[in-house]
Amino acid sequence: MHRLMAGVTILEHELSELRLVVERQTGILLDCPNSALVAHLAEYLEKHELDSPAAVIDRLRASDQEPSVVPDFLDGILNVSTGFYRHPGAMNALARVVVPQIYARKSEDGPCTLRIWSAGCGTGEEAYSIAMALCDAAPNGSGSANGAAKDVREKDARDKDVREKDAREKNGSSRNGGVDCSSVPALPATKDWSVHIVGTDLLPSAIQAAERGLYPQSALTGLPPATIRSCFSKIGISSASQNGSQEALLNGSSNGSSNGTSNGTSNGTTNGNGSTAHLLVKPRLRSLVTFNTMNLTKPVYIGRFDCIFCMDVLPHLSRAQRTALLERLHLYLEPGGYLFLSQTEKLSAANLNFRSETFDGYTYHRKPLAASAAYGR
Repeated sequence: MHRLMAGVTILEHELSELRLVVERQTGILLDCPNSALVAHLAEYLEKHELDSPAAVIDRLRASDQEPSVVPDFLDGILNVSTGFYRHPGAMNALARVVVPQIYARKSEDGPCTLRIWSAGCGTGEEAYSIAMALCDAAPNGSGSANGAAKDVREKDARDKDVREKDAREKNGSSRNGGVDCSSVPALPATKDWSVHIVGTDLLPSAIQAAERGLYPQSALTGLPPATIRSCFSKIGISSASQNGSQEALLNGSSNGSSNGTSNGTSNGTTNGNGSTAHLLVKPRLRSLVTFNTMNLTKPVYIGRFDCIFCMDVLPHLSRAQRTALLERLHLYLEPGGYLFLSQTEKLSAANLNFRSETFDGYTYHRKPLAASAAYGR
Protein backbone atom coordinates (compact mmCIF):
# COMPACT_ATOMS: atom_id res chain seq x y z
CA MET A 1 0.00 0.00 0.00
CA HIS A 2 1.25 3.49 -0.90
CA ARG A 3 -0.12 6.78 0.36
CA LEU A 4 -0.70 9.32 -2.43
CA MET A 5 -2.21 12.19 -0.45
CA ALA A 6 -4.45 12.79 2.51
CA GLY A 7 -7.03 10.01 2.58
CA VAL A 8 -5.93 8.51 -0.76
CA THR A 9 -3.90 5.32 -1.06
CA ILE A 10 -3.03 2.94 -3.87
CA LEU A 11 -2.54 -0.78 -3.49
CA GLU A 12 0.15 -2.85 -5.16
CA HIS A 13 -2.35 -4.62 -7.41
CA GLU A 14 -3.66 -1.21 -8.55
CA LEU A 15 -0.14 -0.19 -9.56
CA SER A 16 0.17 -3.41 -11.54
CA GLU A 17 -3.20 -2.76 -13.17
CA LEU A 18 -2.14 0.78 -14.05
CA ARG A 19 1.01 -0.49 -15.77
CA LEU A 20 -1.03 -3.10 -17.62
CA VAL A 21 -3.57 -0.56 -18.89
CA VAL A 22 -0.79 1.70 -20.20
CA GLU A 23 0.82 -1.26 -21.97
CA ARG A 24 -2.47 -2.30 -23.55
CA GLN A 25 -3.26 1.21 -24.74
CA THR A 26 0.20 2.19 -25.99
CA GLY A 27 2.46 -0.86 -26.00
CA ILE A 28 4.74 1.07 -23.64
CA LEU A 29 6.25 -0.67 -20.62
CA LEU A 30 6.34 1.56 -17.55
CA ASP A 31 9.58 0.21 -16.11
CA CYS A 32 10.01 2.99 -13.55
CA PRO A 33 10.18 2.13 -9.82
CA ASN A 34 6.91 2.00 -7.90
CA SER A 35 7.99 5.02 -5.87
CA ALA A 36 8.35 7.12 -9.02
CA LEU A 37 5.00 5.95 -10.37
CA VAL A 38 3.29 6.71 -7.06
CA ALA A 39 4.74 10.24 -6.99
CA HIS A 40 3.67 10.84 -10.58
CA LEU A 41 0.19 9.49 -9.90
CA ALA A 42 -0.21 11.82 -6.92
CA GLU A 43 0.66 14.82 -9.12
CA TYR A 44 -1.73 13.63 -11.82
CA LEU A 45 -4.62 13.22 -9.37
CA GLU A 46 -4.08 16.73 -8.04
CA LYS A 47 -3.68 18.26 -11.49
CA HIS A 48 -6.92 16.75 -12.81
CA GLU A 49 -8.82 16.90 -9.50
CA LEU A 50 -9.46 13.16 -9.44
CA ASP A 51 -10.24 11.43 -6.17
CA SER A 52 -8.79 7.93 -6.62
CA PRO A 53 -6.35 5.79 -8.62
CA ALA A 54 -9.36 3.83 -9.90
CA ALA A 55 -10.60 7.02 -11.59
CA VAL A 56 -7.26 7.33 -13.40
CA ILE A 57 -7.38 3.71 -14.53
CA ASP A 58 -10.94 4.13 -15.82
CA ARG A 59 -9.89 7.27 -17.65
CA LEU A 60 -7.00 5.49 -19.35
CA ARG A 61 -9.20 2.57 -20.33
CA ALA A 62 -11.60 4.96 -22.08
CA SER A 63 -8.80 6.82 -23.87
CA ASP A 64 -9.95 5.57 -27.29
CA GLN A 65 -12.66 8.25 -27.06
CA GLU A 66 -10.12 10.87 -25.96
CA PRO A 67 -6.67 10.10 -27.44
CA SER A 68 -4.89 12.89 -25.55
CA VAL A 69 -5.49 11.22 -22.17
CA VAL A 70 -2.66 8.67 -22.36
CA PRO A 71 0.05 11.07 -23.58
CA ASP A 72 -1.02 13.50 -20.88
CA PHE A 73 -0.61 10.82 -18.23
CA LEU A 74 2.76 9.67 -19.61
CA ASP A 75 4.12 13.20 -19.76
CA GLY A 76 6.73 13.35 -17.02
CA ILE A 77 6.94 9.63 -16.24
CA LEU A 78 8.57 8.32 -19.41
CA ASN A 79 12.33 8.14 -19.10
CA VAL A 80 13.21 9.69 -22.46
CA SER A 81 16.86 10.30 -23.33
CA THR A 82 17.64 12.98 -25.85
CA GLY A 83 20.45 15.29 -26.86
CA PHE A 84 22.31 16.71 -29.84
CA TYR A 85 24.58 14.17 -31.57
CA ARG A 86 23.79 11.69 -28.80
CA HIS A 87 24.57 8.86 -31.25
CA PRO A 88 27.59 10.19 -33.17
CA GLY A 89 28.24 6.84 -34.84
CA ALA A 90 24.83 6.94 -36.51
CA MET A 91 25.28 10.53 -37.70
CA ASN A 92 28.75 9.75 -38.96
CA ALA A 93 27.51 6.74 -40.94
CA LEU A 94 24.63 8.81 -42.32
CA ALA A 95 26.84 11.63 -43.57
CA ARG A 96 29.81 9.60 -44.77
CA VAL A 97 28.25 6.49 -46.27
CA VAL A 98 24.46 6.42 -46.44
CA VAL A 99 23.70 9.83 -47.95
CA PRO A 100 26.36 9.54 -50.69
CA GLN A 101 25.10 6.05 -51.60
CA ILE A 102 21.45 7.16 -51.74
CA TYR A 103 22.31 10.21 -53.77
CA ALA A 104 24.45 8.27 -56.21
CA ARG A 105 21.58 5.84 -56.78
CA LYS A 106 18.77 8.41 -57.00
CA SER A 107 20.50 11.14 -58.96
CA GLU A 108 20.54 8.96 -62.07
CA ASP A 109 16.78 9.43 -62.32
CA GLY A 110 16.78 13.23 -62.01
CA PRO A 111 16.36 15.61 -59.03
CA CYS A 112 17.11 13.81 -55.77
CA THR A 113 14.65 13.84 -52.86
CA LEU A 114 15.75 12.52 -49.48
CA ARG A 115 13.11 11.72 -46.83
CA ILE A 116 14.17 10.85 -43.29
CA TRP A 117 11.98 9.98 -40.31
CA SER A 118 13.08 10.55 -36.72
CA ALA A 119 10.61 8.22 -34.98
CA GLY A 120 10.45 9.08 -31.29
CA CYS A 121 12.25 12.40 -31.71
CA GLY A 122 11.62 13.69 -28.18
CA THR A 123 12.14 17.45 -27.99
CA GLY A 124 13.75 17.60 -31.43
CA GLU A 125 17.46 17.27 -30.81
CA GLU A 126 17.79 14.12 -32.89
CA ALA A 127 15.89 15.56 -35.87
CA TYR A 128 18.00 18.72 -35.83
CA SER A 129 21.19 16.65 -35.48
CA ILE A 130 20.16 14.77 -38.63
CA ALA A 131 19.59 18.10 -40.37
CA MET A 132 23.05 19.30 -39.35
CA ALA A 133 24.65 16.11 -40.64
CA LEU A 134 22.76 16.38 -43.92
CA CYS A 135 23.64 20.04 -44.42
CA ASP A 136 27.28 19.13 -44.40
CA ALA A 137 26.83 16.04 -46.56
CA ALA A 138 24.61 17.79 -49.12
CA PRO A 139 26.01 18.30 -52.63
CA ASN A 140 27.55 21.56 -53.73
CA GLY A 141 28.08 22.66 -50.12
CA SER A 142 24.46 23.62 -49.74
CA GLY A 143 24.65 23.06 -46.01
CA SER A 144 26.80 24.48 -43.24
CA ALA A 145 30.46 24.77 -44.09
CA ASN A 146 31.21 24.12 -40.44
CA GLY A 147 28.47 21.58 -39.67
CA ALA A 148 28.73 19.12 -36.82
CA ALA A 149 29.20 16.22 -39.24
CA LYS A 150 32.21 17.96 -40.76
CA ASP A 151 33.83 18.37 -37.35
CA VAL A 152 33.19 14.69 -36.64
CA ARG A 153 34.56 13.66 -40.03
CA GLU A 154 37.70 15.76 -39.74
CA LYS A 155 38.49 14.13 -36.42
CA ASP A 156 37.67 10.72 -37.82
CA ALA A 157 39.91 11.38 -40.81
CA ARG A 158 42.82 12.19 -38.51
CA ASP A 159 42.13 9.11 -36.40
CA LYS A 160 41.69 7.02 -39.54
CA ASP A 161 45.10 8.07 -40.87
CA VAL A 162 46.70 6.93 -37.64
CA ARG A 163 44.76 3.64 -37.62
CA GLU A 164 45.52 2.89 -41.25
CA LYS A 165 49.19 3.63 -40.78
CA ASP A 166 49.31 1.21 -37.84
CA ALA A 167 47.32 -1.37 -39.81
CA ARG A 168 49.62 -1.14 -42.83
CA GLU A 169 52.63 -1.64 -40.61
CA LYS A 170 51.00 -4.76 -39.14
CA ASN A 171 49.30 -6.47 -42.05
CA GLY A 172 49.02 -4.08 -44.96
CA SER A 173 45.27 -3.61 -44.54
CA SER A 174 43.49 -0.27 -44.46
CA ARG A 175 39.90 -0.94 -43.50
CA ASN A 176 37.68 1.15 -41.22
CA GLY A 177 34.97 -0.54 -39.15
CA GLY A 178 34.49 -3.33 -41.68
CA VAL A 179 33.96 -0.92 -44.59
CA ASP A 180 36.51 -0.10 -47.27
CA CYS A 181 36.61 3.69 -47.03
CA SER A 182 38.07 4.01 -50.50
CA SER A 183 34.74 2.76 -51.86
CA VAL A 184 32.65 5.54 -50.28
CA PRO A 185 31.30 7.57 -53.22
CA ALA A 186 31.69 11.31 -53.39
CA LEU A 187 28.61 13.46 -53.86
CA PRO A 188 28.41 15.11 -57.28
CA ALA A 189 28.22 18.89 -57.35
CA THR A 190 24.59 19.63 -58.13
CA LYS A 191 21.71 21.71 -56.85
CA ASP A 192 19.09 19.01 -57.52
CA TRP A 193 18.84 18.02 -53.86
CA SER A 194 15.70 18.19 -51.72
CA VAL A 195 15.66 17.16 -48.05
CA HIS A 196 12.63 16.56 -45.84
CA ILE A 197 12.99 15.33 -42.25
CA VAL A 198 9.91 14.27 -40.25
CA GLY A 199 10.12 14.13 -36.46
CA THR A 200 7.37 12.40 -34.49
CA ASP A 201 6.81 11.75 -30.80
CA LEU A 202 4.03 10.49 -28.57
CA LEU A 203 4.07 13.49 -26.25
CA PRO A 204 2.51 16.74 -27.54
CA SER A 205 4.64 18.76 -25.10
CA ALA A 206 7.81 17.30 -26.62
CA ILE A 207 6.64 18.16 -30.14
CA GLN A 208 5.81 21.71 -29.05
CA ALA A 209 9.34 22.13 -27.71
CA ALA A 210 10.78 20.63 -30.91
CA GLU A 211 8.77 23.00 -33.09
CA ARG A 212 10.07 25.98 -31.14
CA GLY A 213 13.63 24.82 -31.66
CA LEU A 214 14.74 26.77 -28.60
CA TYR A 215 17.23 25.17 -26.22
CA PRO A 216 19.17 26.28 -23.15
CA GLN A 217 22.84 26.78 -23.81
CA SER A 218 23.65 23.81 -21.58
CA ALA A 219 21.84 21.48 -24.01
CA LEU A 220 24.46 22.21 -26.68
CA THR A 221 27.43 21.29 -24.53
CA GLY A 222 29.80 19.19 -26.61
CA LEU A 223 28.89 20.66 -29.99
CA PRO A 224 31.79 22.45 -31.71
CA PRO A 225 31.59 26.27 -31.36
CA ALA A 226 31.61 26.64 -35.16
CA THR A 227 28.56 24.41 -35.41
CA ILE A 228 26.71 26.39 -32.75
CA ARG A 229 27.47 29.66 -34.53
CA SER A 230 26.38 28.24 -37.87
CA CYS A 231 23.17 26.54 -36.77
CA PHE A 232 21.85 28.54 -33.78
CA SER A 233 21.07 32.12 -32.83
CA LYS A 234 21.68 33.15 -29.23
CA ILE A 235 18.78 34.66 -27.33
CA GLY A 236 18.78 36.00 -23.77
CA ILE A 237 15.83 36.77 -21.53
CA SER A 238 16.84 40.39 -21.10
CA SER A 239 16.96 40.99 -24.86
CA ALA A 240 13.92 38.84 -25.55
CA SER A 241 11.83 41.01 -23.25
CA GLN A 242 12.13 43.73 -25.88
CA ASN A 243 10.55 41.47 -28.46
CA GLY A 244 7.18 39.91 -27.75
CA SER A 245 7.62 36.93 -30.06
CA GLN A 246 11.01 35.99 -28.62
CA GLU A 247 9.70 36.38 -25.09
CA ALA A 248 6.83 34.05 -25.95
CA LEU A 249 9.33 31.55 -27.30
CA LEU A 250 11.35 31.66 -24.11
CA ASN A 251 8.33 31.34 -21.85
CA GLY A 252 6.95 28.49 -23.95
CA SER A 253 10.25 26.65 -23.93
CA SER A 254 10.46 26.87 -20.19
CA ASN A 255 6.98 25.43 -19.83
CA GLY A 256 7.46 22.75 -22.46
CA SER A 257 10.75 21.37 -21.22
CA SER A 258 9.98 21.06 -17.52
CA ASN A 259 8.23 17.73 -17.93
CA GLY A 260 11.26 15.48 -17.85
CA THR A 261 11.29 14.63 -21.55
CA SER A 262 14.33 16.66 -22.48
CA ASN A 263 17.19 15.17 -20.41
CA GLY A 264 17.48 18.03 -18.00
CA THR A 265 17.37 20.86 -20.50
CA SER A 266 14.80 22.86 -18.57
CA ASN A 267 17.46 24.65 -16.56
CA GLY A 268 19.28 27.14 -18.74
CA THR A 269 22.63 28.70 -18.02
CA THR A 270 22.60 32.07 -16.31
CA ASN A 271 25.26 34.69 -16.80
CA GLY A 272 26.39 37.29 -14.33
CA ASN A 273 23.62 39.80 -15.00
CA GLY A 274 20.82 37.25 -14.47
CA SER A 275 20.09 36.68 -18.15
CA THR A 276 19.41 33.06 -19.14
CA ALA A 277 21.00 32.18 -22.49
CA HIS A 278 18.98 30.12 -24.95
CA LEU A 279 19.81 29.19 -28.53
CA LEU A 280 17.28 29.14 -31.35
CA VAL A 281 17.65 26.86 -34.37
CA LYS A 282 18.26 29.01 -37.44
CA PRO A 283 15.59 29.08 -40.17
CA ARG A 284 17.87 27.37 -42.70
CA LEU A 285 17.99 24.28 -40.48
CA ARG A 286 14.42 24.56 -39.19
CA SER A 287 13.01 24.59 -42.72
CA LEU A 288 14.24 21.01 -43.27
CA VAL A 289 12.16 19.52 -40.43
CA THR A 290 8.44 18.92 -39.86
CA PHE A 291 7.15 17.72 -36.47
CA ASN A 292 3.99 15.78 -35.61
CA THR A 293 2.61 13.81 -32.68
CA MET A 294 2.33 10.08 -33.29
CA ASN A 295 1.94 6.90 -31.28
CA LEU A 296 4.34 4.49 -32.95
CA THR A 297 2.23 1.53 -31.88
CA LYS A 298 -0.79 3.02 -33.66
CA PRO A 299 0.86 4.94 -36.49
CA VAL A 300 -0.70 6.95 -39.25
CA TYR A 301 0.90 6.22 -42.61
CA ILE A 302 3.00 9.23 -43.61
CA GLY A 303 4.73 7.87 -46.69
CA ARG A 304 7.97 6.04 -47.41
CA PHE A 305 11.41 7.09 -46.26
CA ASP A 306 15.00 6.65 -47.35
CA CYS A 307 16.18 6.52 -43.73
CA ILE A 308 14.39 5.90 -40.45
CA PHE A 309 15.95 6.69 -37.07
CA CYS A 310 14.28 4.81 -34.21
CA MET A 311 16.80 5.26 -31.45
CA ASP A 312 16.16 4.06 -27.87
CA VAL A 313 12.46 3.47 -28.57
CA LEU A 314 12.26 -0.33 -28.69
CA PRO A 315 13.25 -0.89 -25.01
CA HIS A 316 10.11 1.01 -23.95
CA LEU A 317 7.84 -1.41 -25.84
CA SER A 318 6.59 -4.91 -25.13
CA ARG A 319 8.10 -7.75 -27.15
CA ALA A 320 5.03 -8.04 -29.38
CA GLN A 321 4.97 -4.28 -30.02
CA ARG A 322 8.70 -4.22 -30.82
CA THR A 323 8.22 -6.88 -33.47
CA ALA A 324 5.15 -5.16 -34.92
CA LEU A 325 6.92 -1.79 -35.03
CA LEU A 326 9.97 -3.21 -36.79
CA GLU A 327 7.71 -4.79 -39.38
CA ARG A 328 6.03 -1.44 -40.03
CA LEU A 329 9.36 0.39 -40.23
CA HIS A 330 10.55 -2.14 -42.80
CA LEU A 331 7.40 -1.51 -44.81
CA TYR A 332 7.80 2.28 -44.58
CA LEU A 333 11.39 2.15 -45.86
CA GLU A 334 12.04 2.60 -49.53
CA PRO A 335 13.80 -0.39 -51.12
CA GLY A 336 17.47 0.31 -50.49
CA GLY A 337 16.57 2.43 -47.44
CA TYR A 338 18.30 2.37 -44.06
CA LEU A 339 17.14 1.75 -40.49
CA PHE A 340 19.15 3.27 -37.64
CA LEU A 341 18.84 1.81 -34.12
CA SER A 342 20.98 2.40 -31.07
CA GLN A 343 23.79 -0.10 -30.65
CA THR A 344 22.09 -1.76 -27.67
CA GLU A 345 18.96 -2.58 -29.73
CA LYS A 346 18.59 -5.71 -31.80
CA LEU A 347 16.38 -6.64 -34.74
CA SER A 348 13.87 -8.80 -32.87
CA ALA A 349 11.84 -9.54 -36.03
CA ALA A 350 13.98 -12.24 -37.57
CA ASN A 351 11.75 -12.67 -40.62
CA LEU A 352 12.48 -9.18 -41.95
CA ASN A 353 14.87 -8.85 -44.85
CA PHE A 354 17.54 -6.45 -43.58
CA ARG A 355 21.24 -6.44 -44.37
CA SER A 356 23.34 -5.21 -41.46
CA GLU A 357 26.28 -2.99 -42.39
CA THR A 358 29.00 -1.46 -40.24
CA PHE A 359 30.92 1.77 -40.53
CA ASP A 360 33.55 2.82 -38.01
CA GLY A 361 32.11 0.55 -35.35
CA TYR A 362 28.46 1.55 -35.79
CA THR A 363 26.01 -1.03 -37.22
CA TYR A 364 22.94 0.01 -39.21
CA HIS A 365 20.48 -1.96 -41.33
CA ARG A 366 19.67 -1.73 -45.05
CA LYS A 367 16.51 -2.91 -46.76
CA PRO A 368 17.67 -4.57 -50.00
CA LEU A 369 16.44 -3.15 -53.28
CA ALA A 370 14.99 -6.56 -54.10
CA ALA A 371 12.83 -6.48 -50.94
CA SER A 372 10.16 -4.55 -52.80
CA ALA A 373 8.68 -7.64 -54.42
CA ALA A 374 8.22 -9.51 -51.14
CA TYR A 375 6.90 -6.59 -49.10
CA GLY A 376 4.26 -4.99 -51.26
CA ARG A 377 6.12 -2.43 -53.32
